[in-house]
Amino acid sequence: MKRNTTAVLITLYFSLVTVVAQDRPNIIWISCEDMSAHLSCYGDSTISTPNIDWLANKGIRYTNAFTTAGVCAPSRNAIITGRYQTSNGGHNMRTLYSTMPEKTGLPSSYSVVMPENVKAFPEYLRAAGYYCINNEKTDYQFEAPPTVWDESGKTAHWRNRAGNQPFFAVFNNITTHESQVWGRKSIPLRVDPAKIKIPPYYPDTKTVREDMAIFYSNIKEMDDWVGRIIKQLEEDGLLEKTIIFFWSDHGDGLPFVKREIYDRGLRVPLIVKLPGEKNKGKVDQQLISMIDLASTVLSLANIKPAPSIQGQAFLGKYKAPKKREYIFAARDRMDSEVDRVRAVRDKRYKYIRNYHPEKPLYQDIAYRLQMPMMKELISMRDAGELNAIQMKWFVPVKPKEEFYDTESDPLEFNNLAEQPAYSSLLKRLSDQMDLWQSTAGDLGAIDEKELVKQMWSGSDKAPTTSSPVVSIKKNIVTISCSTVGASVGYKIIRNGESEPLSWKVYLKPFAIEPATQIKVVAQRIGYLKTEVLIDKQTLSMQ
Repeated sequence: MKRNTTAVLITLYFSLVTVVAQDRPNIIWISCEDMSAHLSCYGDSTISTPNIDWLANKGIRYTNAFTTAGVCAPSRNAIITGRYQTSNGGHNMRTLYSTMPEKTGLPSSYSVVMPENVKAFPEYLRAAGYYCINNEKTDYQFEAPPTVWDESGKTAHWRNRAGNQPFFAVFNNITTHESQVWGRKSIPLRVDPAKIKIPPYYPDTKTVREDMAIFYSNIKEMDDWVGRIIKQLEEDGLLEKTIIFFWSDHGDGLPFVKREIYDRGLRVPLIVKLPGEKNKGKVDQQLISMIDLASTVLSLANIKPAPSIQGQAFLGKYKAPKKREYIFAARDRMDSEVDRVRAVRDKRYKYIRNYHPEKPLYQDIAYRLQMPMMKELISMRDAGELNAIQMKWFVPVKPKEEFYDTESDPLEFNNLAEQPAYSSLLKRLSDQMDLWQSTAGDLGAIDEKELVKQMWSGSDKAPTTSSPVVSIKKNIVTISCSTVGASVGYKIIRNGESEPLSWKVYLKPFAIEPATQIKVVAQRIGYLKTEVLIDKQTLSMQ
């Protein structure tokens, strides 16, 4: 009964989507990677970022936006679904491409099997008539079903749509990614290393300054790229007709920042430029979780967010009546290193719960050891050349609980958890964490090997979506799939025409001409997809 009810609710929601989406603005996401708010408009004068500053001057600059993880794949799992990665099973870094099976005992790659009522939110936009493109990173912890995007790849662009079809376009830039600190080490620097302000958790050395100079130069390069996208919108006459978001997927890709759930790993720039002058230059200090992006995009497109979405809209027709009081974050397996940490924050105070206090805070992650300053930090640690603040990352064990006043201690170095004066505040946030885990669900409590086993129903391989069933009566096509939660798409291949590039989202029965072909695909997130081809001869016999 539960599974049938879920299927009915999904169908009803999709039918409502086509009704409510009448006024459909163009929406674009300009996203970068591994970058805290090192931008002129956020007060960092190390480099100039005129193009992003232009967006901020024309739009709304949010100062308290936080990701749900300090690393890309879990964070992106949350962003694309509008749900906490801990609710989805996408909390470990990472599940696709490399789980380091030789160390973890996990499959070399697995796609997270999401709850059966969960979709990647662009599918709802496509159902409402949007042309949706992604250029080009996904990293969602699952293979996106073919119904999520019209285009996903290096050439995906709103310019490929038909006519004036409304679009949702994602452009992602990797130049600021952690790997580009060593990957672009030979580029001409666009900032003087001597002018960089070194945070107190790093020693002031030539290597640190050089790596940070590369990092800032990469930000400058990324800002140039933002300018090119703005120029394209202007050339197409769309700049004042398009809602533009700019954001980063988590904090800096530098040591003791990326992968951490301290504010420096979670707080990100977020700018939204709306058409018109009403919100020009506005600064908004409300708490935003990046799971709120999905519901906000749908709300701006006049589509009511699906019941499965946990984020709340902060703009648009379906804007939440109350502002967010808390943000939540999680840290779990990072490559080969297993840990479990949870965090909750209000406007001022931060509570962190360490489930493995016996483990060190620092994780020996091979990937980031490619960064010269990371190698130097390890060498200086071993030689006893780091001061007390710089050694905080390398403590052998962690406290069970951490509590910080982020107003007076923005770097979260002074743990107040044992101080009686803060006991009531700590308890309030601890209770909020308990409530969040019980209501949203936290699959991090399950051993990952057991979690995969549950996702695969005890099998040693991923489940396969049931083949879609196509019924054609009097040229009316009806499609069904017995896998609950599967997304179904179709292509109509007319006689003499080439096959369409993208799959249409199946919503209801549709008419078809004789002597054509139909391709049908079905996939539940985390399952393998299946395709069916109905040929011309079969159609002519209906």
